[in-house]
Amino acid sequence: MKITGTMSYIKVEIDGKTVKIEGEKVIGGFIAFKNTMKNWEPPYENEVIDEKLKQEIIQKVYDETKNSHLVITFE
Repeated sequence: MKITGTMSYIKVEIDGKTVKIEGEKVIGGFIAFKNTMKNWEPPYENEVIDEKLKQEIIQKVYDETKNSHLVITFE
């Protein structure tokens, strides 16, 4: 898993697919808006991210960043 980002979004790469999650950089972390997770980035843009997959992505991000100095939370 690879997580990159800017002040207004993060990109999460899982198994060769990337999803862009909009949000807000705050002191000590990032608030990600889970309702912005709809599709993977090209070339997988036709694959919809359903609620179950969304929860799996969120859990993987939590697991990856739980001991990090940058805490990612989802709203």
